[in-house]
Amino acid sequence: MKYKSYTLYNYREIKQLRNLSEQEMFDIEVVGHVLPFKTNNYVVDQLIDWDNYKDDPMFILNFPQRGMLPDEAYNNMADAIKRGASRSELSRIAADIRFHLNPHPAGQSTQNIPRLNGELMRGMQHKYNETVLFFPTQGQTCHAYCTFCFRWPQFVKMDELKFAMNQGELLVEYIRSKPEITDVLFTGGDPMTMKASVFKTYIDLLLEADLPNLKTIRIGTKSLSFWPYRYITDNDAGEMLGVFQKIVDSGLHLAIMAHFNHHVELKTDIVKEAVSRIRKTGAIIRTQSPILRHINDRSSVWREMWQNQVELGMVPYYMFLARNTGAISYFSIPIVSALDIFRNAYSQISGICRTVRGPIMSSNPGKVLVSGITEINGSKLFVLSFVQGRDATWVKKPFFGEYDKNAVWLDDLKPAFDENYFFYQKEMEGICVN
Repeated sequence: MKYKSYTLYNYREIKQLRNLSEQEMFDIEVVGHVLPFKTNNYVVDQLIDWDNYKDDPMFILNFPQRGMLPDEAYNNMADAIKRGASRSELSRIAADIRFHLNPHPAGQSTQNIPRLNGELMRGMQHKYNETVLFFPTQGQTCHAYCTFCFRWPQFVKMDELKFAMNQGELLVEYIRSKPEITDVLFTGGDPMTMKASVFKTYIDLLLEADLPNLKTIRIGTKSLSFWPYRYITDNDAGEMLGVFQKIVDSGLHLAIMAHFNHHVELKTDIVKEAVSRIRKTGAIIRTQSPILRHINDRSSVWREMWQNQVELGMVPYYMFLARNTGAISYFSIPIVSALDIFRNAYSQISGICRTVRGPIMSSNPGKVLVSGITEINGSKLFVLSFVQGRDATWVKKPFFGEYDKNAVWLDDLKPAFDENYFFYQKEMEGICVN
């Protein structure tokens, strides 16, 4: 299948959009001027139920919706478009709106950027001891853009906030200088938009360096959902699978961190074949997704998604809460609801599916697991713990937050027992990546 991309410049070519009203089309244009919009013919032709597009999770996952912008922001952009504002003026309005949407949550642009020989490595992030994130320059796009994406600044004109790097030698040098690093995560964007020959160059550098501390290579990708043809019919599909095989044959663990947001993405024959081909290389596919209002905020969706993933040989890994960025007000659900959805789905799957952990907030101090709700001395409390922390000693240390039915993120919670701070907060003040 030949890849066809749709953006704001050509989205009206999608014949299925003829069912939309002019107002709905205008909403796509207004929101798409602020938040990134891109989809492709596989998503449009095989994943979206166009007879029910208003409530279809794949349509909402790909096409900008009116509710994704606050009213004032929407009206400012809509008025500018209606009066025929210049492209430069539209860009200025969009930039102002974007900077009010928390473009880099969880300390990405400050605390997570490492240094090598005193120089900031802006194409890398190192938040947790064992894992360094690498943003290859050639992989800073995706086959289609998720409307909830917390990396959305990578795809719009916010160059000062982008992460990108093409110097694989510096990645090798950094890993060599940090013996605690065992995993490198290729991320983006989506590194599987790279040509196999380019990706192979990075991999060869890592393998030839023979780094004794490096045990795992991870690839964060949505390609299995949005363009499984990457591993079937793309010109270099075989070459890319060969790179996977080379990593496995070297003795390193290869983990494909696949993003699936709904079980619809697992149903096509082509995605099943792509999963099979990847698994034959020896790679392990682990799956993750945020829980999202309008898309997958029902336990039945998660139950079926985890079951389908295991049937295909994948390993359910994380259920996240949506990060506090971009269109978060459109997608977020209360922590209480997320916990209820997780437990209901978890209780209806076999033990083989229960590798999944959640709900988890990937917050500034670390990945915080909401274990449950309990009652102590007559007070209802959230039971919390770190799965990963900026300080490794925080991991698996239980702590408690006051019950709040409206809280959607860690910052909304108050410490229990009349404490002024959660145990990690004072320590956070002095933490930075050197």
